[in-house]
Amino acid sequence: MDSLTQIILGAACGEAVLGKKIGNKALLFGAIGGTIPDLDVLVGSWIYDNEIEAMLFHRGIMHSIVFSILAAFVLGMVSYKLYNTGTRLQQTTRKNWLWLWFLALFTHPLLDCFTPYGTQLFAPFFNYRVAFNTIAVADPIYTVPFLICMLVVMCFKRYAPKRRLWLKLGLGLSSFYMLLTVGNKFYMDSLFKKTLNEKAIPYTRFSTQPTILNTILWYGIVETETKYYAADYSLFDTKNRFQGFVELPKERAITGADFKVIDDLSWFSNQYYTIHKTGANTYRYNDLRYPILDKDDDNTSVFSLELYTTKGALDMQPFKPKMDDFKLALRDLWERLKGI
Repeated sequence: MDSLTQIILGAACGEAVLGKKIGNKALLFGAIGGTIPDLDVLVGSWIYDNEIEAMLFHRGIMHSIVFSILAAFVLGMVSYKLYNTGTRLQQTTRKNWLWLWFLALFTHPLLDCFTPYGTQLFAPFFNYRVAFNTIAVADPIYTVPFLICMLVVMCFKRYAPKRRLWLKLGLGLSSFYMLLTVGNKFYMDSLFKKTLNEKAIPYTRFSTQPTILNTILWYGIVETETKYYAADYSLFDTKNRFQGFVELPKERAITGADFKVIDDLSWFSNQYYTIHKTGANTYRYNDLRYPILDKDDDNTSVFSLELYTTKGALDMQPFKPKMDDFKLALRDLWERLKGI
């Protein structure tokens, strides 16, 4: 999920393990732990000159169980050694620090598993991307109450009972909301499948996910032998069915036979994608797991990349959302969320 949410969750883990012993410093260490996995964005840019390969590195090995264990061991041992000195001697234990770092690190990719983007939880042994598709990468209903609770926690002394109470409230509210999104996901899958059957669309597979910033308006993508169809549904709709179906061609201007990295992009999008030729040496890749901005133009996915060939290889321009298009998309999303 977004960086702020990961910081909050990491801080909560730090408080749960060491809050009574070191107070607000536990929140700080936990927040740092909750941030570390996303540093793979920087690490990827250092390792790879190719922007596509750098992007694919994100939510890879640094979001895995293996990394969480190894990094927690190193950071735990170092933290214990540096902190357990002087007047702080025997204030904390090695086990405390190992648990703090492991929980802060591991809950990060675990939370990411619930988003459509997913994460390679089992890297480096498997490249399977775990994505439950129950919550958007940014959802204020999950984040804001959790943030408020953690800010209140900071206002009490470390031994105050109310400090623990607000921690439990923050974790409880966020976990309860997450469970609601899981139930919502089962409902949306069932509803989308029923809609497809009624429309007699001979699909091979489909996927549903919430749109950004909410869990009310959902987007569905379905694959047939020759094309894709996309539709949406709001919990406020009068009809209990997905609506606004649009047809999306399976455009593949280039394939893995041309550039092997296309196979990686195909894996990245779970094979829900199109590639259009836009110039002599340029292409547009659309990840169809995410809604399209203009239903009359299948080349306008929210997650759209500009690809180009250079020195016999395929690269891409750094991903930069077009803010004007994004603002219009948010406006349209809000209107559609109200129901039809």
